[in-house]
Amino acid sequence: MPRAGKPAKREKLSRERIEEAALDLIDRDGVDGFSTRKLAADLGCEAMSIYHYFPSKVHLTDALVDRFVEDVGLPDPELAPLDRIRRLAIDYRKAALRHPNLYQVIATHRLNTPAGLRWINGVLEIFAALGFDVETRARLFRVLGYYISGAALDETLGYGRGPSAAEPVSDAIAARDYPEAAAVNPFFKAAHHEATFLAGLDILLRGVADARKKAHAAAAGLRRGGGRPSRSSRSSSR
Repeated sequence: MPRAGKPAKREKLSRERIEEAALDLIDRDGVDGFSTRKLAADLGCEAMSIYHYFPSKVHLTDALVDRFVEDVGLPDPELAPLDRIRRLAIDYRKAALRHPNLYQVIATHRLNTPAGLRWINGVLEIFAALGFDVETRARLFRVLGYYISGAALDETLGYGRGPSAAEPVSDAIAARDYPEAAAVNPFFKAAHHEATFLAGLDILLRGVADARKKAHAAAAGLRRGGGRPSRSSRSSSR
């Protein structure tokens, strides 16, 4: 009678292996289907073994958020600032589309981890390189965030998931009663998402460029006037 073979050696547990397995599980079952028990089953270990590396589910979530921002990364600093913003926005969208189930967590996370703050700091440095003051950097950072987060949410949880209504309006009725909505509907399909995203990004970047010109013009005016606002600007502020 042949001897039974030795049992396969269990792969050693590590933070990286746990994170990768968690990401795979979320990709497969969604955030609502994620649990430490399921993760432990996928890893072939006890749930308590996971807690040795991550004290709570929140700690593990933070680690996945860090992986996301590291996946997005920061653009080549040799690029011009506006080109860096463009590259950043495109890379962010791509990272969201790679892990659409995880993105609903990313979209609401404050990124208040070391990796998250390092990434935020890097983005703000791009706006600083454009010569904006602190307040304008803050506002432009939020504007960029509104755009890329909104686009990613729409593609991963909005249009990306298909109709939301229990009984969607048929194409025939839409064409008859809502002709404007019916006319644009083909351009809402997934095949057009990237073109729409890039079109919006171009508009946003033109706005940033215009704001930069105005800021530089205002700074030049102050220098010519000895750093004091003009008589007209003083009277208009009263």
